Amino acid sequence: MAFPPQFLDELRTRLPVSEVVGKKVRLTRKGREFTGLCPFHNEKTPSFTVNDDKAFYHCFGCGQHGDVITFAMETDGLSFPEAIERLAGQAGLEVPQSSPQERERAKVRSTLYDVVEQVCAWYEEQLSQPGGRAAYDYLRDRGFTDETIGRFRLGFAPDGRGRLLQAMEARGVRQDQLVEAGLIKLPEGGGNPRDYFFNRVIFPINDSRGRVIAFGGRILGDGQPKYLNSPETPLFHKGRSLYNFTMAREASRDAGTVIVAEGYTDVIALAQAGLPNAVAPLGTALTEDQMRLVWRVADEPVLCFDGDTAGERAALRAAERALPLLQPGKTLRFMALPSGDDPDTLIKARGAEGFRKLLAGAHQLVDVLWQSEVSAASHDTPERRADLERRINARLAQIEDPGVKYHYQQSLRQRLRDLFFVARPAKSGNQQFRGRRDGPKRPELAPGLGARGDIGAMKLQQERMLVATLVNHPDLLHDSLEPLNEISLQSKELDTLLRVILNLAVTKPALDTRDLQRHLIGSGYEVPLGQVLHTQVYRQASFAAPDATIADARAALDEILGQYRYRRERLAPDRVDATNELKDDNNETSSNKLLELVREESGAGSL
Repeated sequence: MAFPPQFLDELRTRLPVSEVVGKKVRLTRKGREFTGLCPFHNEKTPSFTVNDDKAFYHCFGCGQHGDVITFAMETDGLSFPEAIERLAGQAGLEVPQSSPQERERAKVRSTLYDVVEQVCAWYEEQLSQPGGRAAYDYLRDRGFTDETIGRFRLGFAPDGRGRLLQAMEARGVRQDQLVEAGLIKLPEGGGNPRDYFFNRVIFPINDSRGRVIAFGGRILGDGQPKYLNSPETPLFHKGRSLYNFTMAREASRDAGTVIVAEGYTDVIALAQAGLPNAVAPLGTALTEDQMRLVWRVADEPVLCFDGDTAGERAALRAAERALPLLQPGKTLRFMALPSGDDPDTLIKARGAEGFRKLLAGAHQLVDVLWQSEVSAASHDTPERRADLERRINARLAQIEDPGVKYHYQQSLRQRLRDLFFVARPAKSGNQQFRGRRDGPKRPELAPGLGARGDIGAMKLQQERMLVATLVNHPDLLHDSLEPLNEISLQSKELDTLLRVILNLAVTKPALDTRDLQRHLIGSGYEVPLGQVLHTQVYRQASFAAPDATIADARAALDEILGQYRYRRERLAPDRVDATNELKDDNNETSSNKLLELVREESGAGSL
């Protein structure tokens, strides 16, 4: 919601920056300012300053800058409205509501917080009663200490219809409030209300301010569902909440990351083992809102799923959902657990250090996507390799940030090239690379580049193929800038065109075909470009066409560059001298000898 500027100004006036910052940073007054160690990066010498007169803080070390609202958002991982609500409470201000309906909803929410808190305390009490013995024994059998049980406020919902309503009415809580909070439900056909949770171990769920807003329940004995969460309420939205977020937010600043486990008991086991920076989604796959929530406090959260097929599927779903949300510096990592293990069992078997070792080796999101596509099907034929490339391109299309997309393209397409090169079977009697004992190996010519005929026309056509490949597949430029800069084309017009393309590749890393062609035409190269992007060129070299696969274009470009490299290596000083002499001697015999020399250098002499 929007807040009136007058209210925000009053909030900043009532709360000096030093008062808010001083609760988290030890400040020392120096004149009209305060200094301290920056809370946003590790430092030994204070470079963090606070100025109440100007109402801002600034770090000269890392550049962090803002006011009391920004500080609350950055240090506590709060959204803007959450920061306003918290600071308003500290300043003794009432947060303005935008409409009578919103004011009424705010009043209901305020009342429900108290209702849910009272229910939480009642569940805690039931765990210590004789009827809660089985639930207490279950928690102790899981290895949880009394201190851990108390810290997470674990409880028990006893069996029996109406127990909760009876207890809460004695404390002044109305039935309609319990219904609104999702704690009892009324039968559709009428009759007495029924407790939402019964005969279950209770796990309180908090919001970002630490207030209890809902519960998760684990059934004792047989029965379904095994785990049950509160329904959606004015306080609780399952897809926007994370179990243990409040505790993990603080711990993550020291740990440097957030661990996303699958369930409540995983989180509790990790915290008890000394890893309190863990959260869990609430019975669903990690949602987009939950990803944004963990990205508030960690740039690279680590998703830790069970080491089974279901865990692998959950990891892949999370990776797919994350792709459109990726931003520079914001990604996910994935921790692979041994088959059959979850965080709880792994810690019992290997201890916290064993878990930390696996955590340190967490995989990057790009690795998870690559492995999932490569392992989905074989790629031993051209058609299957084309299908793999199609699936990879479909993944890339989901990434919305242009910078992130560019670097994913570079990484995944390089992997495709490496995979296809290794997967390509050797040809008996006609190997891809044919060598001579007295010189470097010479690559075979790409299709259409070895035809007999006028040597000048043949070289011009080859140069057109080269430039067409680069224009139609500019992603190839960045991996080949160095070898491309080392070659000189015989056609001065095409050589100039190549230099312009290479300069653009350096100054504009995220270059696509349309932008490249538009720039070249606008710079006056429309005629040579039209000769390059021609059907005659594509008929002789399909790899240069716009619809060619990136793998075929890369293979052909590597082959062409290999030819230029081979010519330089083969053209020893004595051959250079001989060639120059023949060029100077303008007669038919010398011309024929020169033609043979150049054909040998270009590969035509072997045909």
